[in-house]
Amino acid sequence: MIAEGHCYGGALRYRAEGEPLFKGQCHCRECQYISGGHPNVVLGMPAAGFAYTKGAPKVFERSDLEKPAAREFCAECGTHILARSPGLAGAVLIKAGTLDDPSLFGAPQMVIYTVDKQSFHHLPAGVPTFERVPG
Repeated sequence: MIAEGHCYGGALRYRAEGEPLFKGQCHCRECQYISGGHPNVVLGMPAAGFAYTKGAPKVFERSDLEKPAAREFCAECGTHILARSPGLAGAVLIKAGTLDDPSLFGAPQMVIYTVDKQSFHHLPAGVPTFERVPG
């Protein structure tokens, strides 16, 4: 699979190649902050097949967490492109909304961090859900 995408303003472009590792929907509070209130939907892709083809992202990591995710975003328009989680070495978690063709995402295979789900969030029918993470 080849997935390409960009930020809202066009300053960043990327290309991801490889087989998707997973497709997820996350309701954790951090994702709610990043998304503006809703869960994030992410396409997990191999980090080795990921590269920015235009521009360079700004990276943010919270200093108050023991193992924070590195969140990469456009310094020009603020679009959150992806996260790199220390618990998922070798993967990039691409935000589905940044894909040139968001239909590549399809549907989530799992829903995580439902412990933080808000009453206005929706869970897809028939998809495995977890209070935190599976396993």
